[in-house]
Amino acid sequence: MADGFWTLWWVWAAAALVLGILEILAPGFVFLGFAIGAAAVALLLLVSGGSWGLPLLLLIFAGLSLAAWLLLKRLFALPKGQVKTFDHDIND
Repeated sequence: MADGFWTLWWVWAAAALVLGILEILAPGFVFLGFAIGAAAVALLLLVSGGSWGLPLLLLIFAGLSLAAWLLLKRLFALPKGQVKTFDHDIND
């Protein structure tokens, strides 16, 4: 294990799973963006079987996480200045 544990695809996949669970506990697309980035790095390592260096993997992870977060925020956020209000009670 001379390369380090960060070159193992399943480590990144496990991190993606943990970050996805954290998103359920604290929603806001931040952890989901990180989870998507980690899953993409896991897929990259699985497909390439590569021995990528840690700085490059972290750069790829950061870039993909940022792109995923921006995309999620743009697709699923409320329009600017709009607040979610409820006019009636669900029990009525």
